Amino acid sequence: MVRHDYERRLRNCSELMSQAGFNSLLLAKPSNMAYLTGDGRLCAYAMVSREGKVLLGVPKTDVEDVRRSARFDVLDGFEDEVGMVHSIAHAFERIQLTNGSVGLEYTYLTLSMMGMFTHPHAKPPGVTVKDCTHILSELRTVKDAGEVELIKAAAKVADAGMAAAVKAAETGMTESHVAAAAEYAMRNADAEEFWRTYISSGPRTNIAHGLLTQRKLAQGDLVMIDLHPIVNGYSADICRTVCLGRPVEPQAAAYDAYLTAQQVTISRAREGIGVAELERILQGSLRDAGYGECLGPPIHGVGIDFEESPLPPGHAFFHGEKEPSPLRANVVIAVGNCGLYTGPWGVRVEDTLVVGPQGPTVLTTFERRLEI
Repeated sequence: MVRHDYERRLRNCSELMSQAGFNSLLLAKPSNMAYLTGDGRLCAYAMVSREGKVLLGVPKTDVEDVRRSARFDVLDGFEDEVGMVHSIAHAFERIQLTNGSVGLEYTYLTLSMMGMFTHPHAKPPGVTVKDCTHILSELRTVKDAGEVELIKAAAKVADAGMAAAVKAAETGMTESHVAAAAEYAMRNADAEEFWRTYISSGPRTNIAHGLLTQRKLAQGDLVMIDLHPIVNGYSADICRTVCLGRPVEPQAAAYDAYLTAQQVTISRAREGIGVAELERILQGSLRDAGYGECLGPPIHGVGIDFEESPLPPGHAFFHGEKEPSPLRANVVIAVGNCGLYTGPWGVRVEDTLVVGPQGPTVLTTFERRLEI
């Protein structure tokens, strides 16, 4: 079992907080809480002081569960939302913060959650709030050796799920049936959860990320399968497009062009290159093959969340992130997030990989073949 070094993570967090002028962070996003404390759940919060002190607030029903799993200095249980507001106020008192700044996750908090975290009964009037999204992104972008091993395990589960999904993709089966086969296989391969499964077929493959339906698969259909298992808290991302029967020539040509673009882009994923440059390589390969650009960002980071930093500049802005720095070793990304959409149908192939000093290590390995 991988044991994470939370003390090191908290030291790194404290250093970044000092550089950015934060006195504390007040976190509610489960993945950020899990990264720094080992436990991330809804209806909870983590306050992290600049000195690295961790105060967790969770529902009273969850206190003993959190006590067994998390790294904390103070653990507080509350009854309801009003109790949560007062718990946050007590957390400010415990770290003796009456003036200064607290970091909130602007890209995660809803307006109502923001109101709770900044309520006059929670936040001292002398404390100002600032967005701390970039601090958590910088902390989490480069994976340590243990995290890479966990993502490798998730990638194996993704391969198992894809094998089951492709086997289930038969004439008369529904998109929902294909998803069920994939998710059952992933559970049996030790996934404790998965992010939303996308299955689209026939003309629905022209949708960027097709929410599955009860549409029945027909002979000659393209089927796009996108899976994101979670294993021991970490994710992987894989997508394959297959054809039920023999693809027509335009489909095969578009698929070959997309696969070539994806593989060329993957081959260039090494330390020092920028995400925007990788995006230009993929888009340029498609244009050189006579196709327009794929719609949307084709690359994103993978870790605790199946989509996280680093992101291409435009997509980063949309997510409230800063433009990413050049890639470093042990950054994990997925290449192939958006496909080539022609109108009648679309094609896409996506894989998870680890960036290295000399090149990538591809983690998702299920065969890339249109005809099954």
